[in-house]
Amino acid sequence: MQLAAIIVSLVLTAVGVALIARAVTQLYRHFRLGQPVPAGSRTDHPGQRTATLAREFLGHTRMNRWGIVGVAHWFVAIGFLTLPPTLATAYGQLFKADWTLPIIGGWLPFQMYVEFIGLMTVLGILVLIAIRLLNLPSRAGRKSRFTGSKAWQAYFVEYVILTIGAAILVLRGLEGAVQHVSGYGAAHFVSYPLVTAFDGLSTGTLQNLVYLFAMIKIGVSLIWMIVVALNTNMGVAWHRFLGFPNIWFKRNADGEVALGALQPMTSNGRPIDFEDPGEDDQFGVSQVEHFSWKGLLDFSTCTECGRCQSQCPAWNTGKPLSPKLLIMSLRDHAHAKAPYLLAGGGKDESGEEKASAEQLAGVPAAALAEAERPLVGTALAVSDGGFTAGGVIDPDVLWSCTTCGACVEQCPVDIEHIDHIIDMRRYQVMIESSFPSEAGTMLKNLERKGNPWGLAKKQRLAWTKEVDFEVPVVGKDVEDLSEVDYLYWVGCAGALEDRAKKTTKAFAELLHIAGVKFAIMGGDEACTGDSARRLGNEFLFQQLGQQNVEMLNAAFGEDAEEGVLVEKSKKRIVATCPHCFNTIANEYPQLGGEFEVIHHTQLLQHLVDEGRLVPVTPVEGLITYHDPCYLGRHNKVYTPPREIIAKVPGLRNEEMHRHKERGFCCGAGGARMWMEERIGKRVNDDRVDEALSLNPDIISTACPFCLVMLTDSVNGKKADGGGQAKESLQVVDVAQLLLESVKSDTGDGDSGDAAVGATEPEPV
Repeated sequence: MQLAAIIVSLVLTAVGVALIARAVTQLYRHFRLGQPVPAGSRTDHPGQRTATLAREFLGHTRMNRWGIVGVAHWFVAIGFLTLPPTLATAYGQLFKADWTLPIIGGWLPFQMYVEFIGLMTVLGILVLIAIRLLNLPSRAGRKSRFTGSKAWQAYFVEYVILTIGAAILVLRGLEGAVQHVSGYGAAHFVSYPLVTAFDGLSTGTLQNLVYLFAMIKIGVSLIWMIVVALNTNMGVAWHRFLGFPNIWFKRNADGEVALGALQPMTSNGRPIDFEDPGEDDQFGVSQVEHFSWKGLLDFSTCTECGRCQSQCPAWNTGKPLSPKLLIMSLRDHAHAKAPYLLAGGGKDESGEEKASAEQLAGVPAAALAEAERPLVGTALAVSDGGFTAGGVIDPDVLWSCTTCGACVEQCPVDIEHIDHIIDMRRYQVMIESSFPSEAGTMLKNLERKGNPWGLAKKQRLAWTKEVDFEVPVVGKDVEDLSEVDYLYWVGCAGALEDRAKKTTKAFAELLHIAGVKFAIMGGDEACTGDSARRLGNEFLFQQLGQQNVEMLNAAFGEDAEEGVLVEKSKKRIVATCPHCFNTIANEYPQLGGEFEVIHHTQLLQHLVDEGRLVPVTPVEGLITYHDPCYLGRHNKVYTPPREIIAKVPGLRNEEMHRHKERGFCCGAGGARMWMEERIGKRVNDDRVDEALSLNPDIISTACPFCLVMLTDSVNGKKADGGGQAKESLQVVDVAQLLLESVKSDTGDGDSGDAAVGATEPEPV
């Protein structure tokens, strides 16, 4: 028995080590196929990055949001990383049954640790197996987050872990029996029942059992290593290693997820100068090798856990987009195409093959076939020989994304899904001019009129004539913004869309009541460019953004040419649209615009807390609040709107099931506001159905896009009849609610009972 165990274990070890070394080399070469990233963008603040990695792993900060799953996974992960000494022990036991590790092998704390972590690893993996079996796609269909995952790989990894964990405990029991441990002791506080079970067996039998289970532990470990080495796209296994660098190299060193600002377009690791682009600049991503090395690392790190998929509004409403399946498709394509690229393959600007026939002679046929697939294209393409494999990513998948950020927020290994989707969109829009036709109208309106509706710029000020107080305009009523506390950035929707204009007027009136000095732009401002950028038209975003930055800097009295620079803290902007808020605060710094930007709910909360606005009139009814994605997930503003609602007398607030960081999108983000939904259920209908399950009197939000989408759905359900939505149900902005409560109930519209501030508001 001993000789057989030694031979089997050593042969498997030799094969496993050789193959895993080859696999690591392959992965390294594979990642190097990606484009470079801007210098220092992934390696800045190394100490902070290391602390972030330690915090995310040791604290399992992302996984623990999922309750027992996070706890079970923590023990499995800790066991995988800290129990290799038991593997070393097993190698020694092949030659001597009672062999122990030098120094620490007989150390009581080490023995207790092995007992405890061994047990918890077994229990942890049993919990994870049970959760998988209870949520199989065959049971739950699309609702299962495991739909589309490679089941055999998951089962293989899970049962390997279970077998190894059980082997550790059995070996601990055999070690106790070999050593003739008597009495229940700390060193075998878990395995002692096994010690007693083996007690009484002959020495030879015990030794043979040690050899057998040492071989099982080593053999299963090495079989796992061999299988993993032969499947370098096996994310469910490789994430155990790749997750660490992927987290360390994440976009933000402080640990924040890759939300908020989109990254500037780069080519060969350098930002593109849109005023004078290089002749060989690559606009967006059209081939998998155009992704950065971090993108290729992202794809290979995917664990196929499906947390992104379970939260995705597109997937939950029957669309073909699953963030998980998108990343898996890119990963499998990248790995399949890698031999062709490593041989020098690839296309030049004219589409000609860069490598010679001799260079490609040894490339497998499968890799050559993979190289012919377009990155974005329909699933089946017609060729001379009939149907063949089509695009890696179907256009319906690419254009279903609302960029809500749910996938990025939930991913336990920090994959940056949105950045990769936008990079593919950029090529489709800017080079191929291939995108949903309805979005073309929006782009033309932005180009010609500076707003998505194509309305004349003079209409931006029309709402000011509908309020009974003066709204100061920069350049007309105030020379520059040094004379006021805030610039109120009204935005396109707030100025031009009838429902959003109600929010604009309510917020302006609240500022007037509170005595806040504010002004608005004179109508020459353009759209911030949020929709254009997220559709993929980076060039148009740059045009709109540069125009606005220059105008804003001038309005704040800044002139870079004359050396007049205004401190960021003195350039205070408040916006009612989270998309404008996000763009000006997070993306305009890329264009030279440094401003202190807050959302209107943040300012209103501040004014209420200061006593400058006092909600006195009850607003009766049950209210539920919808988190705008670009206010919540993208910018972590969850509390202010809820605190305002809590201060309004008479309201009873009840949260929808999906709220805050798990809030569900309205369907308007990612330029989806301007595209039709032709597949599956409308996202806004799904969200409103969730709200209606609470039977609310009011659905509140804090975003003009959300307001439009939710109102459209509610009105549609009212029109359908059947009691889907009661006629009295309102969809309103938080500012409208607050104004209704702040104003007196005298019936004449005066605000005599409202608290009018007499002091300057402090910066928020």
